[in-house]
Amino acid sequence: MKSTAPTDKVSKISIALPLALLAFLSAMLAMKAGLVSLEAADPRVSVPETISIDPRPFHYRDAAEYFRNGIAVDAPVEKTTIGETLHIMKFQVTRAEYRNCVDEAFCTPAEEPEGAVSDDMPLTGVSYDDALRYANWLSHKTGSQWSLPTDMELAYAADDRFPDDALGVDPEDRNPAIRWLADYEREARRSASVDPRPQPKGAFGVSRTGLVDFGGNIWEWTSTCNRRIDLDQGSISENAPDRNCGILIASGKHRSPMSSFVRNPKGGGCSVGAPPDNLGFRLVRHATLVEHVRDYAKSAAAKIVRWREADSHMETSANEG
Repeated sequence: MKSTAPTDKVSKISIALPLALLAFLSAMLAMKAGLVSLEAADPRVSVPETISIDPRPFHYRDAAEYFRNGIAVDAPVEKTTIGETLHIMKFQVTRAEYRNCVDEAFCTPAEEPEGAVSDDMPLTGVSYDDALRYANWLSHKTGSQWSLPTDMELAYAADDRFPDDALGVDPEDRNPAIRWLADYEREARRSASVDPRPQPKGAFGVSRTGLVDFGGNIWEWTSTCNRRIDLDQGSISENAPDRNCGILIASGKHRSPMSSFVRNPKGGGCSVGAPPDNLGFRLVRHATLVEHVRDYAKSAAAKIVRWREADSHMETSANEG
């Protein structure tokens, strides 16, 4: 049988060189986009513990409000995936962590409830704007890029703990009584907690992915803008462009559209339904330059292995024939 060694060598080089170049360009683009940082970390600020969730397909119900014939209908569910490994805080930001930012006069003191005596308690009484300031401060102090998760990323991380807000009513059903009863039952399930006071870490359990305390009595800010979609017009009408959006989604036991400046949800800001008990947040850490290259190399190596296995299988089949 004719030797294929020279061909194999050329084939590997022809594959490896473009992949290496693409990895380098991807890293440069990530730096330009601000997803990676070369700033030196401040050793006085500890890096929050995170969990890493590898890419996988999952079913996600859109956070937008959908309407048909002027009546609210359930948002569609689509099978989707997060394109790269998601690094997200295992716990919600604590009072002590946030106070470090306040002590440096970068963040505004939170409106904490009475009885919040432990520094290790989850932070509450903060607005979306407060969360953004803290994310910027933490990015500067740790040398990594931190940001609020999107609603999709939070759903991806929370996994089995993320709620489904669907009414479950046939969108073609015109009987208002059925829709009214379904909405009443949903709002009853959303009723305020018996004890809305923040609880110690771990009080509300862990998701299958390792995310702690999601879905307890603290709703978490996301970077997702509240949207309204009219299916009759086939267009999306947003409250404002995403970069200047004034109404954001806070997710917990259910999704709540909240004004970006609201700290106390009981004082207003929730557009419909039961308001959250408390407002807090956790952050996503974007991959470093090294992690970007490493993850890309792992993905490329896996593809090369699959290609070689496919070529080997085809060659074996041809020889057998």
